[in-house]
Amino acid sequence: MIETTAAVLHGVGDLRIETRLVPPPGPHEVLIRVAACGVCGSDAIEAGRGRVLADPPVTLGHEFAGTVEAVGDAVRDLPVGGVVVSGAGIACGTCRPCRARRTNLCESYHTIGFHRDGALAGHVVVPASTVYDASHVGLAWDTLALAQPMAIAVHAVRRSGLRAGDKAVVLGVGGIGAFITHVAAALGAEVLAVARHQDKIDLARGLGAARGVLSGEAELAAHLAEIGWEPAVFFETSGSAAGLASIIDAAGRGSTIVPVGIQREPSTLSLGAISLNEIAIIGTVAHVFAQDVPEAVRLLAARADWSDVAGTVLPLSEVADGALAPLLEGRATQTKSIVDPWASAPRPAIHGRVR
Repeated sequence: MIETTAAVLHGVGDLRIETRLVPPPGPHEVLIRVAACGVCGSDAIEAGRGRVLADPPVTLGHEFAGTVEAVGDAVRDLPVGGVVVSGAGIACGTCRPCRARRTNLCESYHTIGFHRDGALAGHVVVPASTVYDASHVGLAWDTLALAQPMAIAVHAVRRSGLRAGDKAVVLGVGGIGAFITHVAAALGAEVLAVARHQDKIDLARGLGAARGVLSGEAELAAHLAEIGWEPAVFFETSGSAAGLASIIDAAGRGSTIVPVGIQREPSTLSLGAISLNEIAIIGTVAHVFAQDVPEAVRLLAARADWSDVAGTVLPLSEVADGALAPLLEGRATQTKSIVDPWASAPRPAIHGRVR
């Protein structure tokens, strides 16, 4: 077994940096030396508010990139030394959704970093089916660590049916909202980003949004009428009831609403208006690994620099105070936090092609 330093969640508010033993990979598993690992809102909620997904004690971290150091006897398509990114979700491959290639809806779906040890650590063992060989793209580790959340955005946009030339609204420019903005714009859609702060509007414009509006400036429906916009798709990424209500109020005939952010409270929908106006409400969760992760890596490679999304990389020792707490308290200074488990101090992120 290998000794590794890891960020282990033992319970609410109890995250410890400690040494853990990493077993050798099983027949269908790979041992990965972690180079960079993203931190997301789900990690922060598990650490700071209570159990939703996690089964502590567990090492957090599901958005990661690294190098294959060893493979199980049954693994044939992942070479030792290969550069890989995580898809995080573990699917059985045999249930009805899996047979329909909707692996994100697997009846036994579970996730690296919540249900088994993840990658806020120097090393991690994961199923080979959850990692994608990205050796061919030559991207920096810090860029590759963005692949899993980018894949979630790719899936949401694909589910929406958005097409080139369509208009779209993205409400909320946090981690997933920023990536959805970029995916939609890269597809050829015109995107209007709605955010609470000007720096998020500026970020959205840098990611390809054609327009931006501060959420407190005007009601969304009134603003769309004023500028003459008729969006085909509305993405609600904040998870707020007020955000969803504003989108339902603004949605025109034949449009599509995609509630990406998880609504925690019951919602009262005007189902009559939704039926009469043929408004589609499309659910989306996680991603389909085989379709969405390769496209996420392609999109990351197509943009030279992601420093506006993730500009500083933290050492493992600062993950609680520097990443998890700011996310939970709404004071994060960058859209995505990345951790380098081998760093001893914060460092500037390295993005783009390096290999």
